[in-house]
Amino acid sequence: MENSNNFKQIRAIFDDSSIIVYQAYNRKIAMSALKYQTFKSPPYKMNRMTWIKPSFLWMMYRSGWATKPNQEYILAIKITREGFEWALNNSCLSHFDSNIHESHEQWKNKLKNSPVRIQWDPERDIYMNKLNYRSIQIGLSDIAVTKYVNEWILSIEDITPICKKIQLLISENIDEAIKQLPKETIFALI
Repeated sequence: MENSNNFKQIRAIFDDSSIIVYQAYNRKIAMSALKYQTFKSPPYKMNRMTWIKPSFLWMMYRSGWATKPNQEYILAIKITREGFEWALNNSCLSHFDSNIHESHEQWKNKLKNSPVRIQWDPERDIYMNKLNYRSIQIGLSDIAVTKYVNEWILSIEDITPICKKIQLLISENIDEAIKQLPKETIFALI
């Protein structure tokens, strides 16, 4: 995986065989995914890029704590570590970086032929303020989506209630809100 800056880190819940990633969906897609423990059935569309995020707080920022349209359900998806590492090893940055790419043309060609896109966005604190380091977003398409849906997913859990609880606690008891956050650690980049 390409990584040119030290302030880019993957923070996640993981062990030797799995890692948790997050996605936000509307009710129909979320209920289907929970029922079948995968995204194989409609209304999920296999031909669209799907973005997975290992950072809980970045997912909360992106979904507005599960309030944005079509992002009302937050799913914690446990996937194989092998699959996650495959995605990292078969990725291309979503933007040109002269420190990594030989030329704009070389990057464009790699981007066009890569089944995985990597985007680094500012991480957020519990108040949704930008932090001085970035979190990874991983876009899966083509063969990567097929592998994700058919091979990598170990379980899918609806964590929307805990997201709502934490959001409520921020204004009522910030110390308790912080205690409720998932305990993410740095996933070493290879």
